[in-house]
Amino acid sequence: MKILYEGAEAEIVEKKSRFIATLKPVNSEEEAVTFIEEVKKKYWNARHNCSAFVIGANNELTRCSDDGEPSGTAGKPMLEVLLGQEVHNVAVVVTRYFGGVLLGTGGLVRAYQAAVKEGLLASKVLDKYQGVEYEISTDYNGIGKIQYILAKENVSILDTEYTDKVTVKVILKCDCENLIIKEITEGTGGKAELSRGNELFFGILDGKVIV
Repeated sequence: MKILYEGAEAEIVEKKSRFIATLKPVNSEEEAVTFIEEVKKKYWNARHNCSAFVIGANNELTRCSDDGEPSGTAGKPMLEVLLGQEVHNVAVVVTRYFGGVLLGTGGLVRAYQAAVKEGLLASKVLDKYQGVEYEISTDYNGIGKIQYILAKENVSILDTEYTDKVTVKVILKCDCENLIIKEITEGTGGKAELSRGNELFFGILDGKVIV
């Protein structure tokens, strides 16, 4: 699944009206409500501060608000962008400073959706996968083969310990787990020791594993 890892702010102008999208990662309704109130205080003199949020791996919690705009022209279209791009654990507020020109129902919908899209482009969205932790231990003769297999399968190494043996800590994607374990077992002639750990969701950002 995709989550908002780092929020941002972006602005568009439509017929002299300013639309400022502010996004933040959230993990609960309380966090989302607090964030929305913070943005409203920051832009207290704006005409509208419309909002939407999506929480949970299966979109268990979704809310939206038009904040005074005509019903269905702001909050729901904003929420549709988040759901359409399949981004989870995210809250967004679009602040509107009225420019004196009426946009009409369709114009409002397009403007609010465009602002959210710009905000997402400015943010960092992280793909998270279901994975499982592993510790792989081998003698010094087998580490080269293991490193080759891990590199070939694009597995990020979390840590490597060198003692009387070599222990490599990794996270494997669940859908690749059996294949990689089979490769390592066959590649080392069954000499590698594999210890399965916890299952978790993880992502990779700028070459770093994010849990």
